[in-house]
Amino acid sequence: MQIKVTAPQGMRGRIQLPSSKSISNRALAIGALAGCGMDLVENVSDCDDTCVMRAWLKNRPATIDIGAAGTAMRFSTALLSVSEGTHIITGSARMKQRPIGVLVDALRQLGAQVEYVEKEGYPPLRIVGNPRLAGGEVQLSGSVSSQYLSALLMIGPNLEKGLKLVSSDKMISRPYIDMTLSVMRHFGAKASWVDERTIVVEPVPYQQKSYRVENDWSAASYWYEMVALSLDPDAEIVLPGLFVESLQGDSHGAEVFEMLGVSTEHRGEDVVLRKTGRCVERLDYDFVSMPDLAQTFVVTCCMLGVPFHFTGLQSLKIKETDRIEALKKEMAKLGFVLEDLNDSELLWNGLSSPVESPLPIDTYEDHRMAMAFAPAALRCGALLVNNPQVVSKSYPKYWEDLEAVGFEIEEI
Repeated sequence: MQIKVTAPQGMRGRIQLPSSKSISNRALAIGALAGCGMDLVENVSDCDDTCVMRAWLKNRPATIDIGAAGTAMRFSTALLSVSEGTHIITGSARMKQRPIGVLVDALRQLGAQVEYVEKEGYPPLRIVGNPRLAGGEVQLSGSVSSQYLSALLMIGPNLEKGLKLVSSDKMISRPYIDMTLSVMRHFGAKASWVDERTIVVEPVPYQQKSYRVENDWSAASYWYEMVALSLDPDAEIVLPGLFVESLQGDSHGAEVFEMLGVSTEHRGEDVVLRKTGRCVERLDYDFVSMPDLAQTFVVTCCMLGVPFHFTGLQSLKIKETDRIEALKKEMAKLGFVLEDLNDSELLWNGLSSPVESPLPIDTYEDHRMAMAFAPAALRCGALLVNNPQVVSKSYPKYWEDLEAVGFEIEEI
């Protein structure tokens, strides 16, 4: 499937964002460990990643197909390790290429029975659950995906000895770890940082409580991008349901967009985005705490003509696709040549080549490629996007919301 995205002249509207996928999946997993019914978790995301979590938690099949949901794969692997029964957990072709050995090794240190069904180090997995898993101390690198660390932390209260998580180096994406700890504490867990490399979770069982999920700051980033790229000086987007004191590290994207000409006003329960007319000449930024926004800022900076040097991107190599390579290939279609360094940095020197009719943007089964590139139509006039349905992974109504503010979305 391919669509043509044609940009509007103006940019005004009120958009109801999806709830946070990250928080939804944490709340569902912890709620399951607490013995809560899923109806106690309110405002749950309707995205693909959360739907697969809800489906297997409800039906508990012997074989669980997690599809392309990386968060669900990692959280579910840990959850199944402390649950009754034997299960096989598998996923899409891409999921079978995404490494999970770090998490499996850590779970084995805690006494879990996890085996590889096909390729060593990758899904699918065969898991023999044990609700009385011993637990104790586990050591691993903090430079890996924070989802591994969060998966281990969430089962900590259910381990007989609790959990002491020790990182051999600095933990990346700390806001996601803090998010996990916050949701855990809401359900009664006793978990705390000892130092910057050590977290202790006491063997104190979760309590059954209700929980309301906040809306998604990652989804908000695309609307910031649209305001930044709009040629309408009076562009204004209102986003309800975003918390000022958010658990989401991606909420700090608002501060970076301030440097790219977008202001944020908190008005009651609404967040209001407007153009300021002020933009930096160059942007250097470390995205280690919010790597999911890297694609958004790469496209925004290029389309605004703002040279950049982005670091802290090491986790992009093992996302839904290799996002560093995907960004290089797709930005080249728009006339921008990006340079990468050390598998963790992206640079653009400010030079570009005019492109009269860009080639269709490929999305690589990656929702964030589709959502980050579509706003470029505001500067290109129109853009073709292949396989646009991938947005269902985190923001199922994305294209409908674009139409609501005047974009034309035409199936080709």
